[in-house]
Amino acid sequence: MPRLPLWCVAFLTSGFPLTTVVIAQPPTPATPPKAAPPAVVYPLSRIAFGSCADQDKPLPIFDTMTNAHPDLLLMLGDNIYSDIKTPRDKVDADVIKRAYEKLASIPSWQKLRAATTLMAIWDDHDYGVNDSGSEWKFKDESKKLMLDFFGVPADSPRRSRAGAYTAAIVGPVGQRVQIILLDLRYFRTGLEKARMPYGHTFVNGYKPTNNPDAVFLGAEQWKWLEEQLQKPAEIRLICSGVQLISDEHPFEKWGNIPAEREKLYDLLRRTQAQGVIVLSGDRHMAELSVDTQAIGYPLYDATSSGFNQASQTWRAPEQNSKRVGGMPWGNNFGLIDIDWKKPDPLISLKLMGEDGETNVKAVIPLSILKPKADTRPKAALPAGAIGPRDGLRKPVGDAVTLQMLVQAGRKFPDKLLLNSEKNFRSPDNFTIVLLESALTEGKWKGANVDTFQGKTIRVTGTIAEYSGKNQIQVQDGKQIVVIE
Repeated sequence: MPRLPLWCVAFLTSGFPLTTVVIAQPPTPATPPKAAPPAVVYPLSRIAFGSCADQDKPLPIFDTMTNAHPDLLLMLGDNIYSDIKTPRDKVDADVIKRAYEKLASIPSWQKLRAATTLMAIWDDHDYGVNDSGSEWKFKDESKKLMLDFFGVPADSPRRSRAGAYTAAIVGPVGQRVQIILLDLRYFRTGLEKARMPYGHTFVNGYKPTNNPDAVFLGAEQWKWLEEQLQKPAEIRLICSGVQLISDEHPFEKWGNIPAEREKLYDLLRRTQAQGVIVLSGDRHMAELSVDTQAIGYPLYDATSSGFNQASQTWRAPEQNSKRVGGMPWGNNFGLIDIDWKKPDPLISLKLMGEDGETNVKAVIPLSILKPKADTRPKAALPAGAIGPRDGLRKPVGDAVTLQMLVQAGRKFPDKLLLNSEKNFRSPDNFTIVLLESALTEGKWKGANVDTFQGKTIRVTGTIAEYSGKNQIQVQDGKQIVVIE
């Protein structure tokens, strides 16, 4: 099969007249643009991805990536660093511009850029400064610099709307890959700082927030994302600057705003989006995580971070109960190989070293990345509420509103246990305990498992601990409401 040309043309068909969408951007000024060939629809069979390139350090990994011959390169953020040599309060648009100019002058980048179609989104260090969000005063100037550097056309919607998010669908019907680049910086509200445990010490990090006004994406981006997920595609790559699944570390992640992560999971379930794989960066290491419960089928989060920013010496892996493989040290990039020739296409997720060797690999049949009918939620998660997975991670004593689908339960003489999972021993199970006082009077007098099973409940209470696991104990029947 011919490799995807530099000017890649994607065709979107969904019952409407054929629409042509150019997803590749013109090369940097250092590389003369190539003439656009006739429109041909190729399926993507190899996609490279990664993040974190300090323009003031060598980048030999770009030569390795060029030699891998990807059809498409996804730059996940921290594509340059504006704030390593410049104090935080001195970073401005000129500093960011000079950083892009330095990257453009690097021969290995020039070769990669000339050889490969790419799409890019930012993270904090190319957006502005470390861990910055909506408060960054130069965000619009920074956005223009990023779009200019990556050759985004003047008439692109990215130029006129707030934020830098974008999407495209590449390939013929039956072999379509949707690329969704989320902007987790432009709209993101402040995070809650705290001294957090990390290994055998404590570090300055962030704790999950209960603030109902906290957001990652903003209303318009959420609306746009729902529209994208309703478009037909066989595989969907959701590109996120920070990790979605891993949340046992104290740094930036979707778990900093639990309600936003649950909102994303809920959206994926409601839209019945199939073929979803998350690609993330930020962490200066590489790992592959999977959550088998979040959306009704295995959700993979492939993190590649460290084009040249990973630790160069051995370090122990940090805690991550969802990890299936990782590279805690060593510069890295990611590769996705898709074998469309198989009756059940195979997706190979790979984490590659700077030498081009495969360090981590997971092979996923496309057929397992499909939702089952009974995974759809019974009700949308309201603002300020959390789901059962985030309830498991809340500190004991926190007052919360938790919403969950009751999938199983057990009745005892003095209490009723309601479980979010069919198997109460599942590590993802959250239990609501209705104590005797809630069962002997009021609305739930005489209630049993059948009263709640298969229904969505919303409970207000305080996180308690039993046998090392979080739960909520309901003493007053008014604490629990059946949504449907």
